[in-house]
Amino acid sequence: MTNFNKEDLIGLVGRQLVYTFNNGWKYEIYVKNENTVDYRIHSGIVGNRWVKDQGVDIFQVANAVYKLSWTEPTGTDVSLIINLGDQLVHGTIFFPRWVVNNPEKTVCFQNEHLEKIEAYREAGPTYPTEVINQFASIIFSRDCGVNNEEVINCVASELPSNFPENLK
Repeated sequence: MTNFNKEDLIGLVGRQLVYTFNNGWKYEIYVKNENTVDYRIHSGIVGNRWVKDQGVDIFQVANAVYKLSWTEPTGTDVSLIINLGDQLVHGTIFFPRWVVNNPEKTVCFQNEHLEKIEAYREAGPTYPTEVINQFASIIFSRDCGVNNEEVINCVASELPSNFPENLK
């Protein structure tokens, strides 16, 4: 018997998080609503990629611990466990081979290039996939409200040099 409601997402929905993985990759996610996230990748093999309105499955798996999962148009599968209590993220990313071989093809505002990205995905290759399992520390967190289109609205390289400190 649990002492939390697995469908209760009030602690996560509307929250913007910036986190750095142990391998140095820096990511940002905004949980726009119960079904959608926006995200921006600051560094890593696909640094400067950004996405709005990515469909996502979200569940609470323990008190203040949430699991988010989605499949991108690239064919990349992502699973995040966000532990707000300990300010920790665990991410598993399943990159198709074409993304690993040519990550620069995905570095864009995805929403404006869906047909091209889907064509790259279909051309492949898909296998072997590259699985990345990493812990990350949450370095910034704030409540931005639900469906706020201003939270993630540009590529990471256009942000001030003191981001996210400039938001505090």
